[in-house]
Amino acid sequence: MAGAKIAKDVFGTLPDGRSVERVVLRGEGGFEVRIITHGAVIQTLIAPDAKGGTDDIVLGHDTFAGYLAERKFFGATVGRYANRIANGRFSLDGEAFQLPVNNGPNALHGGLDGFDRKLWDIAEIDDGASPAVTLTYTSPHGEEKYPGKLDVRLTYRVTGPTELSLIMEARTDRSTIVNLTNHSFFNLEGATSGASTLDHKLTVNADHFLAIDPTAIPLPEPPRSVAGTPFDFREAHAVGARIREGDQQLQNGRGYDHTYCLARDGKLALAARLEAPLSGRIMELFTDQPGLQVYSGNYLDGTISGKGGKLIRQSDALCLEPHMWPDSPNRPDFPSPRLDPGSVYRHHTVYRFAVGAP
Repeated sequence: MAGAKIAKDVFGTLPDGRSVERVVLRGEGGFEVRIITHGAVIQTLIAPDAKGGTDDIVLGHDTFAGYLAERKFFGATVGRYANRIANGRFSLDGEAFQLPVNNGPNALHGGLDGFDRKLWDIAEIDDGASPAVTLTYTSPHGEEKYPGKLDVRLTYRVTGPTELSLIMEARTDRSTIVNLTNHSFFNLEGATSGASTLDHKLTVNADHFLAIDPTAIPLPEPPRSVAGTPFDFREAHAVGARIREGDQQLQNGRGYDHTYCLARDGKLALAARLEAPLSGRIMELFTDQPGLQVYSGNYLDGTISGKGGKLIRQSDALCLEPHMWPDSPNRPDFPSPRLDPGSVYRHHTVYRFAVGAP
């Protein structure tokens, strides 16, 4: 329907015959977000540019077959535990848990069959002035060896003319750990533009970051000051300006693949700003999470094709993932990912888009 703020269709079909639905949320000036129920994925995000045009600015696939064939987390909801847990092991109330390892010696992004591979249910659709869709998934006790039945609820809502809000909530029937995020790969010049995100200017509102070992697990030390390092984005720098400096941390991450330590007060606050020089697009990311993973697409190696049939290569995208700190179940000095019965895990992130001079 012309002018409608919301629409729904079938995006694809799983091998077992279940339908994968797609919900379209629309704002103003051509702003549009398309979410699919497989992986609760942001499949498309269309934003205006400074010249009056619009373009899709998240990497992914044009059809469901691409998401089914390759597990690359494009736009996906990641859980139960985003990022890494060392050796896939943690203890809770004296009980040891061994998770599947799927990233060298470590557990990554929920294990072998995480939330990004699940079919979520559409629980609610709000077709009002601020269109929204709420998706739910229940993870049974023992799934991927995590304790507790976890009921997860996500709401994607267009909260401004060109603004997307994401609220994640989870409840458990026994003590467990939870750490969710959205894993969108952004290129503010356009998903098929071929432009390098190394030219994007990045600002991160953080004084410290977590130094990592070569397997991307935080080192046994306090957060490290960004001052005097290539990790200092307190003022805007091109992502690629210092990415090839002879810094051991850049070598360990093959570029940027590090968690920045944000304010811990749990309030929604500006964490990062990303600016594209050609299109003039600006994205501001607000979150209430204590960490922001900055990933410069170091492992995108051209082995798969994405939208428009284009090969996805290193520097084609940048990820800004708000979440808890990596390996926090094993680090009592880190913010705790523990969730107990009767409590609610809550994660709020807002993506606000604007334009400047190209």
